[in-house]
Amino acid sequence: MEMQTDCRPLLIVVTGPTGSGKTDLSIQLACRLGCDVISADSRQLYRDIPIGTAAPTVAQLAAVRHHFVGTLALDDYYSASRFEEDVLALLPSLFERSGGCAVMCGGSMMYVDAVVNGMDELPTVSDQVRRRTMELYEREGIEGLRAMLRNLDPDYLAIADPANHKRLLHAVEISIEAGVPYSSLRTGVRRERPFRVVKMMIDYDRDTLFDRINRRVDAMVEQGLEEEARKVYPLRFLNSLNTVGYKEMFAYFDGEMPYDVAIPRIAKNTRVYAKKQLTWLRRDPSVVRLDPSRPLLAQALAACGIIPR
Repeated sequence: MEMQTDCRPLLIVVTGPTGSGKTDLSIQLACRLGCDVISADSRQLYRDIPIGTAAPTVAQLAAVRHHFVGTLALDDYYSASRFEEDVLALLPSLFERSGGCAVMCGGSMMYVDAVVNGMDELPTVSDQVRRRTMELYEREGIEGLRAMLRNLDPDYLAIADPANHKRLLHAVEISIEAGVPYSSLRTGVRRERPFRVVKMMIDYDRDTLFDRINRRVDAMVEQGLEEEARKVYPLRFLNSLNTVGYKEMFAYFDGEMPYDVAIPRIAKNTRVYAKKQLTWLRRDPSVVRLDPSRPLLAQALAACGIIPR
C-alpha cells in the first residue's frame, strides 16, 4: 500500500445494490493492493448455487483469493453474528499477509454491519428451537409468526417489517431461546474495531441499475439457472434456497406459474431487493458514492487515501 494518514489496518468495503458491479471492483482493488477478498453475501456462502447467487466465476476466484464463497452445505446454519465472529478471527492474518489491508465485498447489509459496527450478543439458537419455529411458519405462515411475537415481544413487532418473515423468524427464535423479548437484547451499541473502514458503492442511477439487473437475470438463464434450480429442488424448503431466483423457479416447477412469468418475476423481485438495499444505504452517510462515468479504481483508491505511485 502506498500512503495512508492512519496507521491502522484498512478494511475496504465494496457494498451496494445487487447488479452494481461490486465483484469486479473488489477484485481490481485486491489485485492492485495485493490483498484478499472477503465475501459478505449471505447466499454466496453456500455451495451448489453459484449461478443464482451470482457468485464469483472460476476466473474471478483464480484472480484473487476469496473467503466465504461456497464454503457451506445448503442445509448448514449460518448467521450474521457467526459471520462477524469468523471475519474478525480471519482479519489479523489477512492484514499481516497483505501489509495492512483487505477488501470485503457484498450486499448483505446485516453481514456488512456486523463486521463494521458489531452485533448485540445473542444466544445461539438450538436446532430444536429452529425446527420448532420453522414448523410454525410452514404451518401458519407469516401471520403465525406475528401472532407468536404478539405474545413474546410486542415491542419488536411494533417496529418490525410485518412482511419480512426472516426477521420475524429470527425474533421468535431469539425470544424463545433467551427466555426474554428479543427487543430487550438489542442495544444498538457500536463496537470499536482495531482497523479503519472505508465503505463505498457504485452509484448508478436507478434506470441504469435496473437495466443491469434485467440483463444479469437474462445471463443467469443462459448460464443454466433452470438446471441449477432443478438440482436443488428436492431441498427447496431450506432457508438457504428461500431467495429470489430459486423461489420463482420452484413455483414454475410446481406448476404455480408459467416459465414466461417466472423469469420476468425474478427480475422484478431482484429490483425490489435492490430498492431495499438502496434504502438501507441511504441511512449510512459514511458510504462513499463512486461515479460510474469515471474510472472506478482511481476513485476507490482516492477514497481510501491511497496515493498511486
